[in-house]
Amino acid sequence: MLVLVGLFAGMLAAVCAQERRFGLYAVGFYNQENLFDTIHDEGKNDYEYLPGGTMKWGGMKYFAKLKNMAKVLSEMGTDRLPQVGAAVIGVSEVENSRVLADLVAQPPLKARGMEFVHIEGPDVRGIDCALLYNPRFFTPEKSFLQPYVYEEKDSAQRTRGFLTVQGKLAGDDVTFIVCHWPSRAAVSHYRERAGRQVRALTDSIRKASPEMKIVVMGDMNDDPFNPSMAKELGAKRNVKDVARGDFYNPWWNVLAKEGRGTLMYDGKWNLFDQIVMSDNLLDADGRKDYSSLTFFKNEIFSRNYLFQTEGRYKGNTKRTHASGTWLNGYSDHLPVVVYLVKELK
Repeated sequence: MLVLVGLFAGMLAAVCAQERRFGLYAVGFYNQENLFDTIHDEGKNDYEYLPGGTMKWGGMKYFAKLKNMAKVLSEMGTDRLPQVGAAVIGVSEVENSRVLADLVAQPPLKARGMEFVHIEGPDVRGIDCALLYNPRFFTPEKSFLQPYVYEEKDSAQRTRGFLTVQGKLAGDDVTFIVCHWPSRAAVSHYRERAGRQVRALTDSIRKASPEMKIVVMGDMNDDPFNPSMAKELGAKRNVKDVARGDFYNPWWNVLAKEGRGTLMYDGKWNLFDQIVMSDNLLDADGRKDYSSLTFFKNEIFSRNYLFQTEGRYKGNTKRTHASGTWLNGYSDHLPVVVYLVKELK
């Protein structure tokens, strides 16, 4: 029988069975739903989230938002790692490095020494992706923002690129790519284009470093079975179908078989928030080797406080605003978490 115990002063969890010990690491993603500060960024259309804007976004609301986001982020991964939470968390819809500095300064994240990687992007509203990480677990070595490239006829448009952070997790070389693909206001073609561009990026990374493990995460604005994910990125439903260079998408069956998702629209769940893994993160042959990082489990992070408990939208996610009313909530999305395991020598 497997037993979870604390290890390295709570740095990770260890599984002891037949004298083998395993480190467990949580990797998450969470859409922050408009984490703006109260200061105008020149050249950005952030006027809605200013004190005089339609959301009347002042200091009280901003600091309440930071507190709420930090609460969720600090609890992600604690279902299996109650003392330490997630090693790495990708986030989207953050305005700039100022809000990220304010976010990791919140007590529950500061207590863990969380740091972040952020590169300012070209999005017209000013929202970006970032990577939060615990430096006890993950050591970033290189980061860059791979731009989303529109077609020539759309070249004047600007949107979020693909934040790429490479480093070491549990001694393994890992690349995390944090995405926020074009919204559903755009036709599928633009998200399919994102899928092709991320696949080209990951193919290039694997060509340069064949042993590199790759995790692609983000708000894809598509479900796992949509063409952008299933065809263009090559994120497969079943482990047995994952070929070299492909990805495994453990969320496909969560939506298709269990009917669970990360955001609700017209009473129906979608699962836009996904974390998919390269083939070399899988125990494809069932040998349970675990000599390098290997996918273990995945979960939609859920707490009662993340949902509305009454009224017209009972059962939906509790957002910061709804119909122009400030709810002091969290996000229209739920977070997702995967756990990776590695044998400790």
